[in-house]
Amino acid sequence: MTDKKRRPVFSLLLAGLLVLMALALAACGDSEPRTADQASGSDTSEAATSDTGGESTTGELSASLDGAGATFPEPLYLEWIGEYTNTVQPGVSINYQGIGSGGGIEQFTQQTVDFGASDAPMKDEELQAAQEAWGAEIFHIPTVFGAVSLAYNLEGVDSLQLTPEVLAGIFLGEITNWNAPAIAAANEGTELPDQAIQVVHRSDSSGTTNIFTGYMAQISDTWDSQVGAGKTVEWPVGVGGQGNDGVAAVIQQQSGSIGYVELSYALESGLPVASLQNAAGNFIEPTLDSTAAAAEGVEFPADLRFSVSNSDSPQAYPIVGATWILVASSGYEPDAAAALRDFLTWSLTEGDALARDLNYAPVPQNLEDLALQKVDAITG
Repeated sequence: MTDKKRRPVFSLLLAGLLVLMALALAACGDSEPRTADQASGSDTSEAATSDTGGESTTGELSASLDGAGATFPEPLYLEWIGEYTNTVQPGVSINYQGIGSGGGIEQFTQQTVDFGASDAPMKDEELQAAQEAWGAEIFHIPTVFGAVSLAYNLEGVDSLQLTPEVLAGIFLGEITNWNAPAIAAANEGTELPDQAIQVVHRSDSSGTTNIFTGYMAQISDTWDSQVGAGKTVEWPVGVGGQGNDGVAAVIQQQSGSIGYVELSYALESGLPVASLQNAAGNFIEPTLDSTAAAAEGVEFPADLRFSVSNSDSPQAYPIVGATWILVASSGYEPDAAAALRDFLTWSLTEGDALARDLNYAPVPQNLEDLALQKVDAITG
């Protein structure tokens, strides 16, 4: 057979092969390639939900966050973190260390943590330093309100009432014995022991101290002029304890002592707490309801730095403060920013039950809305 006779047959075979290849390629192009998630049957477009009904605001996340600061809300923050990382976003790890508000502000400013925590709003100079360090706006995110209670250790005295004047006298060192006439006058029918008063205060830089001393400066001109208010002060009398738990431990161990601690620490330690006369003249015990009452009718500023101390509300316990998470508006890795937004949103919207269980009052709806606007503005 000559070459001229072979060529038509070869050409037909080649053409047929090309047609078959084209048909095969067209069939493959009819479907999109499957992703790993689709291959495994998972769907990351839906929000992850917890067994207890808490719901994330986004899909599955993976990030590690570090925070440090106030011991005042530490019991709650640890509960929130445990619930969130165990049942809502298992791919997120959050480490929080209660080192005091002053330490939290310092570490946040040094950018050694992703968020700080403080029971005192940052002062203007602290805020400026943090904004310069991060190169971004710094947000105060209020999370809950808590009562600073006056816990005491006095055998046989299960109920104690204190006026602002008596409280100032005790912490100024002017009233030194439990059966002093001024204390007895506010506690008719109660047998007070002839025992020396031992004042216990914080030894570290503390937002709880800021709340307590801020109140003291409001109700006592002498305190205001001689001691003042702040996260640290020069104490006229007393012994110090590290953190809220440290103060509670000293009170437990020393008969005749009295000190200021966040309410949940007093309750956890089994310590009685005093009822305090408020601005309306009523003796009010620190409770969840009397804590929440302190925020009634408050107009909150745009930067969310505010005080609810010594409220005029008739049912309000007078020594109440907010506690804040401190975050930057930017400067995070994208995954960290997403996890931080999601955790804070979940805490504010889904964490109320846990807060109430630990005697913290959730923020009112108008304040929650303002806080969530700040949270939404956090970017990578």
